[in-house]
Amino acid sequence: MLSSHFPNCPNLHRLLQPLGKSGLKISKVILNEDEAPPLLEYAFKRGINVWDTTDLYSMGKSEDIVGKAIKKFNISRSQLVIIDEVLLRHEPVVLASGNVNLQMLMTNDGPMVNRVGLSRKHIFDAVDAGVERPSTNIDVLQIHRLDRSVPVEETMKALNDVESGKVRYIGVISNIAEKHDWHKFISMQTIIEEREMIPYYQYAGVGLIPWSPLARGVLTRPWSGRSTRRAETDVFLHHLVRFGENETDKEIIDHLEEGVNPILGLASKERIDETMEMIGFELAKEDLKYLEESYQPKHVAFVG
Repeated sequence: MLSSHFPNCPNLHRLLQPLGKSGLKISKVILNEDEAPPLLEYAFKRGINVWDTTDLYSMGKSEDIVGKAIKKFNISRSQLVIIDEVLLRHEPVVLASGNVNLQMLMTNDGPMVNRVGLSRKHIFDAVDAGVERPSTNIDVLQIHRLDRSVPVEETMKALNDVESGKVRYIGVISNIAEKHDWHKFISMQTIIEEREMIPYYQYAGVGLIPWSPLARGVLTRPWSGRSTRRAETDVFLHHLVRFGENETDKEIIDHLEEGVNPILGLASKERIDETMEMIGFELAKEDLKYLEESYQPKHVAFVG
C-alpha cells in the first residue's frame, strides 16, 4: 500500500496530481536536489516524490546526491520521479572569476563548445551523464530553454530518440512533435509566464512547474532588504527580477509583508513539514484581490 512507503503523509491523495495530460503522478511540491540525502529521505516519506536535478546544479554533484540517497535509504525507485534538465551546464571555467559567467554558460563555443546547447550530440551526452551519475533512468527530461542556434527539428528528433531509451517523458512545448508524430512535451518548468502562455499550457494539457515562484527570494523580504549574500552573488536575481522593478513592485511587496510568513527553503525537516501543512490551503477571494490589485504586466525579461 502507498501508506507503507509514505508513512508520514496521511493525506497523500491530496498531494499527488497528474503532470499535464500524462499518466505520471507527481507531488505538488518538488524538491531541489542540492539538499542533503537525509532530507531527501525525510521529504520522500512525507510524500514529496519528485526530485528535480540537473548538471547545472553544483556541476553535476546534485545527480550524485540523488543516486546516493536512493541507495542509502532504499527508496522505492518505482514511486520516485526524477526530473533532469539539459541545455546549460556548470563547469569550473564558468565560475573562474568568482561569479557565474552568463555569456560563457550560454554559448556553445570556446571552453564550452559542445558542452551546452540543444544539439543532438549534447543532448545525448547530457542524458548519458545524467543516467550514469545517479545510476538510474530519467523520468522527465526538460530543456531549460530554446536553443536558437540549433534547428528545432534536430532538437526535437534527438529528444524523441532519447526518450525511446533512457528517458520516459520530455518537458517544455512545441508543435513540431505533432507534425512528425514524435513524443510530445508534458511539462513546462519556468518563471511564471503570464498573458497567453498559461492559458496555452492549460489548453494543450502541459503541466506547469513554476521555477523560483518567490522571484529569487524578493517576495520573502522587505523592499529594502538587499544586504543578503544572495543579493550580492545571484546574477539571475539582477538579470530576471531587479532590473525592471518599479513602485508597483514595492507596493506588492509591502502588501505581502503585512501578514505573510513565506517558506524560505526546504533545508530542514521543519521547512518540509511547514510546506506539507500548506497543501490544499487557499486564500480568501478578498485576500487574492488585495494582493493582485496593484499588479501590472511586465515587458519580456528573458528570452532563451
